[in-house]
Amino acid sequence: MNGEGYVLSGALNILEARKEASSFLAASGINDPDSNADLLIRHVLGLEGAAFLMALRDPFPEDRKAEWEEVIRRKAAGEPAQYIIGEQEFYGLTFKVKPAVLIPRPETELLVEGIANLGDSLWPGGAPKVADIGTGSGAIAAALAHLRPAWAITASDISPEALEVAQENVRRLGLQVKFKQGDLLEPFRGESLDIVVSNPPYIPAETIAHLQPEVRDHEPRGALDGGPDGLAPYRKMMAQLSLLPQPPRLIGFELGMGQAEDVADLLRTAGHWDKIITIPDLAGIDRHVIGIKKH
Repeated sequence: MNGEGYVLSGALNILEARKEASSFLAASGINDPDSNADLLIRHVLGLEGAAFLMALRDPFPEDRKAEWEEVIRRKAAGEPAQYIIGEQEFYGLTFKVKPAVLIPRPETELLVEGIANLGDSLWPGGAPKVADIGTGSGAIAAALAHLRPAWAITASDISPEALEVAQENVRRLGLQVKFKQGDLLEPFRGESLDIVVSNPPYIPAETIAHLQPEVRDHEPRGALDGGPDGLAPYRKMMAQLSLLPQPPRLIGFELGMGQAEDVADLLRTAGHWDKIITIPDLAGIDRHVIGIKKH
């Protein structure tokens, strides 16, 4: 190591190289340095599972040294590891990711699961029409298509770059999802939808500057900025329901910490759903709101 960036020390084995890089990342102020170093070294070496564990005492390959130093420097500068390796796991599927799209988060899997299970109860054996609004990488739409292949799923995004990433992911995964470009519900004008699901931008604009650098400086601002209080996209979607012949029977949103009651109130005020529930994340914080119309 030196003052200008990471340089792999002399003859280290793979385990020692991982430890050295983790220490460098920690000194650079990176959160979770061990998991980042582990993810990146597996990527650079092209090893996973038992093969990686068996290789830990082997000398670090000389022909991978330059690439290894470069990815550690990039990570130390704050670039998300998922963008460096170009992929992220979500609901057991591997998604390609790049700076045009938000990196899928584990808590969003709970929204997918809730929508899938509630959809089964409302349309037993049926094929509801589903819209994933603001699809980004296509994670929600693709996961639902994987879980419920009979459902008719369309994903939309205002960003053509995001749609390119989502379409590539769906093609690579061999799933059936249609795509539309436009602002929230606008591209579905005049269409009947049974289910609407969305993980829209929900960060209050003034707090974006205080986010972790990995998010603030690298993930797309358009996928983060939810307006002055973070609720602008939810309000707009409630207003855009008038573009549809009738409101969806099932609607589900992901949201930020402390926003659950406000978003639930927006659904209550709209008055279209018999039951409104919240789903907590793995830390017990309400991060999803779902509206259900039984008949």
